[in-house]
Amino acid sequence: MAGEAAGLLVRFGRRYAAAVRLATLVPSCAIALFRAPDEQLAGTVVVAGLAALWTCGFAWWLRAGRGNVLVTVDVAVLLGLFGTIFLIDLVEARNTGWLRLLVTFACVTYQWYTSLVVGAMAAVAAGGGAVALLLAAGAWEVDASLVTGTVWALPAAALSRAAWILVWRAAKRADLMAAEALRARGEAEVAAAVRAEEREQVNSLHDTAATTLLMVGLGQVRSDAGWLAPQARRDLDKLRAGGGRTPEEADLVGLLRADLAVTHLSVDFDGPERLRLPFGVARAITDAAGEALANVRRHAGTTRAAVRLSGDAGALRVEVADRGRGFSPDGVPETRRGVRESIRGRMERVGGTATITSAAGEGTRVRLEWRAAGG
Repeated sequence: MAGEAAGLLVRFGRRYAAAVRLATLVPSCAIALFRAPDEQLAGTVVVAGLAALWTCGFAWWLRAGRGNVLVTVDVAVLLGLFGTIFLIDLVEARNTGWLRLLVTFACVTYQWYTSLVVGAMAAVAAGGGAVALLLAAGAWEVDASLVTGTVWALPAAALSRAAWILVWRAAKRADLMAAEALRARGEAEVAAAVRAEEREQVNSLHDTAATTLLMVGLGQVRSDAGWLAPQARRDLDKLRAGGGRTPEEADLVGLLRADLAVTHLSVDFDGPERLRLPFGVARAITDAAGEALANVRRHAGTTRAAVRLSGDAGALRVEVADRGRGFSPDGVPETRRGVRESIRGRMERVGGTATITSAAGEGTRVRLEWRAAGG
């Protein structure tokens, strides 16, 4: 099956062949009329007119049609035109050059839109038939160049086919290279999607079950705390839901409020009643804000925080602030995933930013910003 480059080349071959046949028609007919003796002028005008009508019709078919049926008809018409040398004695007047041009360019252009076998047969039939008609009309005795000049239609057709084969192979190579590039790009996109899915799964595990277990292990939470079992169930539900089908949009306010309800902090929330966003964006902002609140619970030494949501579906800002012990953002090790992946990484992957401002004894402010593409 032909690829894009090969398909374009086939269409170009037919259109260019039509253009060449039409371009050579005018000078060929002009030569016929200028070289015709007075007594042969009327007959030459008729033959040249028929040649012009057929060439125009055949050129139209080349641009619009398919198949090889009219190629056979074209060969027959050209030989019929050549056969008029017996009727108006063009050989004696040495006025066969214009017919030779018609046949030669036909043989050359056959090679641009037919198979190798069909193109060879058409060239041999048209070129060889023209030579045979000239010999039958005694052209060799009148002027041998009338015959030898026509014979050159066959080598010209062979060279045309050779050039076309080289171009065709180049087009096939281009299609193969394009297909390989497309395959490689597809594999890269699949691999990137798998890595992104794995990264999000690790982030979700870090933000849910791993965090809960770590707090229990460090003694920050008693193992018999009443909220611990429901929290563990919510963590497992969130991990199971990660691979399900997602909606196109989500209400950011609803997602934030749902997370705030299980933070075990006293959170002051300020924001609009609803804010619809693409689901991936809303989920990323919610999870980043949730990780910021989880850090308040784990590290800030306070149970109070504030969340402010402002903006609209074109551009928004979420701020998570506390008045806890604070920390030095530059001192967070690169191996810690909380800030690097669960906050900054999530926002960057949806085209947003995360800015963390904190200092020892001055609390922490996490600012999440997102702007719609083109907004």
